[in-house]
Amino acid sequence: MPDELLTFLAAMTPLGELRLSIPLGIGEYDLAWPLVLALSIAGNMLPVPFLLWALRTVGGRVERMENVLGLLLRWRTRRIEARWGERIRRRGFPAIVLLVAIPLPLTGAWTGSLAVWALGVPPARGLLAIGTGIVIAGAIVSALTLAGIELIKLL
Repeated sequence: MPDELLTFLAAMTPLGELRLSIPLGIGEYDLAWPLVLALSIAGNMLPVPFLLWALRTVGGRVERMENVLGLLLRWRTRRIEARWGERIRRRGFPAIVLLVAIPLPLTGAWTGSLAVWALGVPPARGLLAIGTGIVIAGAIVSALTLAGIELIKLL
């Protein structure tokens, strides 16, 4: 499978997202960083409209289920509510951008999509906020990856 496709697919994963695809594309596959950034942003953004649609369509039913998926969705929704609920209700768009833009575990486009659904943010507004956050996260992860590679070269 081509390295470009693997980079794109890595960006689509719920836990990896840009935090995985950018270091993988630049560091492991030795692809040019502008290409990796573009592939990663596109790959990370691709699932978002489908996630927002799926959550609006079946999220409530899944959340009420007494199985692992229902438990996981309830747990994640409660955590988002506890950590981000008040900020998103008070600040809206910038808070969702920040939630997605911070390149840490359990933040990113998948969590942002869940927050948009759980907190009742209009999907179009949420989609724009998530896209903005993905671009910011991509810039941060790219800069950190390139700086890390340069630092390793100095050692």
